Order: sequence, then structure tokens, then C-alpha cells
Amino acid sequence: MKKIGLTGGIGSGKSTIAEIFKILNVPVYNSDERAKVLMNKNHQLIKEITQIFGTSIYQDGALNRAELGAIVFKNPELLKRLNAVVHPAVGNDFNEWCALQNTHYVIKEAAIIFETGIEKSLDGVIAVTAPETLRMQRVMQRPGMTEALIKDRMKNQFSSVELEKRANWVIKNDETELVIQQVLRIHEELMKTS
Repeated sequence: MKKIGLTGGIGSGKSTIAEIFKILNVPVYNSDERAKVLMNKNHQLIKEITQIFGTSIYQDGALNRAELGAIVFKNPELLKRLNAVVHPAVGNDFNEWCALQNTHYVIKEAAIIFETGIEKSLDGVIAVTAPETLRMQRVMQRPGMTEALIKDRMKNQFSSVELEKRANWVIKNDETELVIQQVLRIHEELMKTS
């Protein structure tokens, strides 16, 4: 079974692409969603996070994600420290999840794959790209997002140009070509080679 990464900057549409793979009966592991669960349920991870950010980052037993985001997206060193404890926990969780799958390939959806070296543990990576202006328009429609918040997040992610250089496959989600056809081409290739 092949393990394929799916990545793209904020607003690129990688979650939409993940949904298309799910319709094709490809199991999709959402790293961001699982990280949220693990940061609230995994006792070792909670201990490591509170060692970095203090116990006040958890309120009523739940991680204050808004406060954490406000801290780390303005402080690259703290973001690096957070990633250093969260990514191994997510990696272990992903491997346990993979052991339960029976399929030609699985998708690991993650906002940052190349930025953290995760691609080394995968058999290939699909990058979803879109122009920054279009990504900004998409994300501005989400509740609580501001231009400043979006730009802070974009600073910590590779550009579309960099992703295209590193990825094995690229899905351009710039509204010039149907993404379904692009996904189907990749799916057919992976089904033949898995």
C-alpha cells in the first residue's frame, strides 16, 4: 500500500481535493483534524505542549487553539517547537491508521509536508496550487479570518512555485481546468502502480 501526501497552502483547496479522493473510495487521513484531537487527548503530547506554552494554554481541559495560533504564527521559533512535538505524535497516529487500511493507496492530507520533512516517509506527494489572490479571497470567507491572520499563515508555508518543484503531482485549482479530471488522472496512475 502506497502512502501519498496531499498538501497545499491555506485556501488552495486541498480539503476539496481530499473529498474527491474519498468519493473514489481512497482512505484519507486528515493530519490537521487528527492533530486537534491528539492535542486534546494524548496525555504525553498535552504534557509537552504545556511545557512549552504553560498550563494556561488549556482552558477547562481543552486547548485554546485561537490563543495558540496567535502565538505561534507570529513566532517562528515557538512554531518550530510546537511542530517538533505534534508531528511525531501525528506520524505515529497515521501509521496506526494505515495498519487498519486495506487499499492500493492512502492519502495523508497535511498543510505542511515539505516544510517539516514528512515527505521522506511517503511514497509521493500531490500539491494543490492556486494563485495567492484567489487563495486570499477563499480564506477571507471563513469566519474569524482577517488578511493579517492569513498572511501570517502563508508566511509559514511554501509558495505554489516551491510546491510545484517538489511535488510528484500537481493539481492546479485556479479555476482554469476542472480539478476532478486532474484527480482522476492521478488516481488512475496510482491504481496502476500500486
